[in-house]
Amino acid sequence: MPKAPHSVEKIGGTSMSRTAELLDTVLIGERSGEALYNRIFVVSAYAGMTDALLEHKKSGEPGVYKLFAGAESGGSWGEALSHVARRMLDKNAEIFDDQELRDAADRFVRERIEGVRSCLIDLARLCSFGHFQLEQHLMTVREMLSSLGEAQSAHNTALLLKSHGVGARFVDLTGWCEDGQLPLDEAITRAFADIDISRELPVVTGYAQCTETLMETYDRGYSEVTLSRVAVMTRAAEAIIHKEFHLSSADPRVVGADEVRVIGETNYDVADQLSNMGMEAIHPRAAKSLRQAGIPLRVKNAFEPDHPGTVIRSDNLTTRPGVEIVTGLKGVFAFEFHDQDMVGVKGYDSEILEALRRHKVWIIAKTSNANTITHFLKGSMQAIKRVEADLSKAFPNAGINLRKLALVSAIGRDLGGISTLGKAIAVLSEAGIVPLGVHDLIRKVDLQVVVEERDFEATIRALHKGLVASGAAPCAGKLAA
Repeated sequence: MPKAPHSVEKIGGTSMSRTAELLDTVLIGERSGEALYNRIFVVSAYAGMTDALLEHKKSGEPGVYKLFAGAESGGSWGEALSHVARRMLDKNAEIFDDQELRDAADRFVRERIEGVRSCLIDLARLCSFGHFQLEQHLMTVREMLSSLGEAQSAHNTALLLKSHGVGARFVDLTGWCEDGQLPLDEAITRAFADIDISRELPVVTGYAQCTETLMETYDRGYSEVTLSRVAVMTRAAEAIIHKEFHLSSADPRVVGADEVRVIGETNYDVADQLSNMGMEAIHPRAAKSLRQAGIPLRVKNAFEPDHPGTVIRSDNLTTRPGVEIVTGLKGVFAFEFHDQDMVGVKGYDSEILEALRRHKVWIIAKTSNANTITHFLKGSMQAIKRVEADLSKAFPNAGINLRKLALVSAIGRDLGGISTLGKAIAVLSEAGIVPLGVHDLIRKVDLQVVVEERDFEATIRALHKGLVASGAAPCAGKLAA
């Protein structure tokens, strides 16, 4: 295991797709000799590859997994897998000019793709007998398919670095051809047992096969869990996530690039609030491991290597109270459950929560009074309608209303003592925006404003101007161009 101070760094899929630029910035840049080492890279699949292997993250368009899981799909999953293979080979051609390197990359892809194809054919044949049910194996299939993307990108990156004279090593945590599964921490310890990171640069697959079944708990957030556990188990001095943008005080596409600021420093509490809004700096479960180990996380723009980015720490210290970031979500559903008989009766809330959990609907926020419970939800209309059907059956006298709207949040390490609520209402009134609701909790780390979808961007601009750009926020500097 490594002894010298080192970093564990994750590169996301969009950034991974810009391979040539990564070589000039994150991977090599102007480094030479010892400066190339004491770093561990955890890499995601190239952009779009996991969508093709599983299903499109936003549109739900079926990939190999979804086609295989659907009994009516027939052999279409095989065609989809062949399409993925062609995309992977095309990516290899884009990355490698040297024919020998390209051939090595292509052999790797073909071996993995055809291995998976054979496995799925055998599984489908086995499950044609009544004693074996496909549903019992689908999570394993999902993990196996997902691992193909990270295996390709990690193998290619190590191969490319070696061709540039770097002592890179491909660290395959996918469990390919392994006899059994280990707990994640044990798998990481074993993988790094003979690696001297002062002389080698490990490139690790973002997916890791383990007894914890990462995908069942984290779905596509598994690579950040791998990052955090590698950082903890190797006792890293710092974890770094390289994105294609800075973590800034608002979306520059909404507020304007000249108006937003890079957040110089914040804490894991703020990171959790961002995750709740769908703007993940890091998955909350991954953040927990880093926070407990006292390892700071740095979020950097992969293509601006000289910019220090944003440091996220476990402490709650701040120079002064203030809003650090304004963000939000459109397409939020207000799920309002009303029953006159609810007053003083227990059980309603637990039944609603169980229905939401059962249909895998994401809860962003919640409010209640004597006879009404409203959950603000993010999920498919189909799933939410299933929740509505279940609750209508369980509580036939209840009234359920569903309304689509937007939710905007002003977030900071400490919003106490600066009248954030009063200022927010004032700036919204000045902008002609009437909130449908406001959530301001006693623990002052975020203020949520519910608005009509048409007012979403105007609300972000108004709150950013009034709460951040006015100088009331402890941010650091303008967004780098």
